[in-house]
Amino acid sequence: MLKLVSVIIMTMGISSTQAVKPWPQAGEPWPQAGEPFRLVLANVEQNIYAETLRITNRDITPECPIPWSVHKYVLHGGKQEGVEVIDVDNGKLSFRVVPTRGMSIAQVLMGDLRLGWDSPVKGLVHPKYINLHTRQGLGWLEGFNEWMVRCGLEFFGAPGTDEFIDNTGKKAKMDLTLHGKIGNTPASQVEVIVERQRPYTIRIRGRVDETCLHGPKLELWTQILTVPGSNSFQISDKITNRSALEQEFGVLYHANYGKPLMEKGARFVAPVRQVTPINEHSASGVSTYNLYRGPTPGLAEQVYCMALWADKSDNTKVMLRNAAADRAVSMAFSTKQLPFFTLWKNPVALEDGYVTGLEPGTGFSGNRAIERKFGRVPKLAPHQSRFFTIDFTLHVGKDQVEAVAHEIAQIQAGRETHVDKEPLPVK
Repeated sequence: MLKLVSVIIMTMGISSTQAVKPWPQAGEPWPQAGEPFRLVLANVEQNIYAETLRITNRDITPECPIPWSVHKYVLHGGKQEGVEVIDVDNGKLSFRVVPTRGMSIAQVLMGDLRLGWDSPVKGLVHPKYINLHTRQGLGWLEGFNEWMVRCGLEFFGAPGTDEFIDNTGKKAKMDLTLHGKIGNTPASQVEVIVERQRPYTIRIRGRVDETCLHGPKLELWTQILTVPGSNSFQISDKITNRSALEQEFGVLYHANYGKPLMEKGARFVAPVRQVTPINEHSASGVSTYNLYRGPTPGLAEQVYCMALWADKSDNTKVMLRNAAADRAVSMAFSTKQLPFFTLWKNPVALEDGYVTGLEPGTGFSGNRAIERKFGRVPKLAPHQSRFFTIDFTLHVGKDQVEAVAHEIAQIQAGRETHVDKEPLPVK
């Protein structure tokens, strides 16, 4: 029955997506021969919605020698009731996209290597169960368990108050909640795109709107793409200001890692130019900011704000590897696009959420009112767009991990790492 339903959905979707065209991404040409397969799974303007979908290489790219699949379905029970997920398996690694939660990625798996963590929050929580204002603006944490969740777009960072212009054109006070709204906003449009030609790239593409009358008109188009048989994938985002007025914005990619990568003796490897603790408690451990201890009940989180060295093309790379240095993940991105990097260490007991966050962003995770004082809140001109791309690669074996460490050392190129003993200024 599921197969029949999927076939009907595919037929309807194909006929309704002929006018769909991809947004242009600089440096990323589309195939010269043959149109890619496109299928709209949701579109609020056209009232299109597909509850389930299952496609494989046999359906779309029969000449592809590597079996791949895309499976979309809806979760049921508890607070995950109604959450939509899309499972992508490229034949070597798999990942789960969550359109209901701002196109976050729940986890990534490749054999026994997992990108993700064991949060006390179980199940993918539907945004309708989240009150961002509870616990003095920390309600975001009641749904926090994904591997990668975006923070933003109007604001992100610590809760508190800030100024805004109200509907009368006057300055007023507003409450800012932890890490903004985008991670708890369902996607307005979702598509699957598969290239019929080599390398048969698979893309899950979605639009998330953060808009308000007399407020922001921000649009996020994201695509998560991978090539069958590869040990890597890419997140490629476009953020646009749809207003006729200039708009502040921000985005932070909160990528979270627990076991098996985070453990006693694990190490963060990066070409660090400067590292600054966020508070006195973090300052007490700044000399070992790049090393991890085992689970420690009751230990408060530590946060380090960083500037990274980059190569001549402004590209940089960071890595988290396990204690044995035979399992790792690397993240490659542009310091022009994402000039600030936050390392979050939460080495509490396993049952309390043992996790670390590797977080490139347009600013640090302070309250927007503080970040603005230090020039870390960018603006978009009317109808202006900014692009953000992060490449993730999973590494297995000492040789692969050592090769990435060598690449990072080449970016560092012997340049000094400045370690601040005092916390990040906030006044």
